[in-house]
Amino acid sequence: MEAESLTPRGATRDYESTWHLIVASAVILFMCVMAGGYTGKALGRTQETAASAVILMYHRFGEPDYPSTNILIDQFEEHLAEISKPRYTVMAIPEIVERISQGKSLPDRTIGITIDDAYMSVYEKAWPRLRDAKLPFTLFVATDPVDRQTAGYMSWAQIDELRKAGVIIGSQTKSHPHMPSVSIEEAKRELDLSNMRFKAELGSRPELFAYPYGEFNLAIRDLVVDRGFKAAFAQNSGVVNRFLDAFALPRFALNEQFGGIDRFRLIANALPLPVTDILPADPVLGDNPPALGFTVVPGVGNISTIACFASNQGEVSLERLERRVEVRFLTPFPPGRSRINCTMPGPEGRWRWFGMQFLVRP
Repeated sequence: MEAESLTPRGATRDYESTWHLIVASAVILFMCVMAGGYTGKALGRTQETAASAVILMYHRFGEPDYPSTNILIDQFEEHLAEISKPRYTVMAIPEIVERISQGKSLPDRTIGITIDDAYMSVYEKAWPRLRDAKLPFTLFVATDPVDRQTAGYMSWAQIDELRKAGVIIGSQTKSHPHMPSVSIEEAKRELDLSNMRFKAELGSRPELFAYPYGEFNLAIRDLVVDRGFKAAFAQNSGVVNRFLDAFALPRFALNEQFGGIDRFRLIANALPLPVTDILPADPVLGDNPPALGFTVVPGVGNISTIACFASNQGEVSLERLERRVEVRFLTPFPPGRSRINCTMPGPEGRWRWFGMQFLVRP
């Protein structure tokens, strides 16, 4: 499989809509402060949101031929220097998942690091820096490129070397397909055959899963549960918290165009916007545009300060009733992946963050 086929389509659109969201939310925060509508106490780190973490997602390191999934080395070193500061706690992903699933609190500004696709630059450039900084991370691997010794990918021996050094190895299927586009039987084979390869090469099968391209539907999600994984990660922005489905957890994607240190600090300091009763439940859309709605958990501030932005649409209209927010899109989403990001201003210039990724079939 060519390396280009593992590059998520539409990644740049997500970064652009996120940045526009931040700018607009800053205006909202200023208005709320001037109007007396913002109180740090009301929007602080509450008991309901203390079990939360920001999960970072990287792919390539120092590979400028792939800018949409690459992070420049000087950017990456700035990121590591930032999260090595005492205010942050970088924790292994399995521990984050376990503590959130048990409703236990996490330190403020808990960070988890994930890397997808097992490119050689992970082994040559990212791992030495993460190892020297003593920062744990999880590597998600699709087994076919490794088995085929595809140029630009790590070998099983290198992956095992990382595992023995404490790196958590997660699964990203056998061939990295668009999972909602394959039959459920083929999806089963993707998971089962990759698990066999992990066990044969590493001695055990992974407990964590990452959906290729962040794409899944409810049937795929249920299959991942059935195959014994403990959690699964997508590619929508947001802060992991106990109100979210453990098999649809968000991650903040980083690349060279949108990997500047100012944006990185905003992400690293993000707080959860905890919501329940999310509709539509299935991210593969039937109705387009979808009737998107969610209920904000009490105790995290005035929902009138929430702003939402959608791919290719900019800011979208919201209808609010008590704690319920209904999103009104301007136009249908185009075929492929689209995203929506919602934020609420929080204390100390931090942002509460919730996002979703949708898939429209061609």
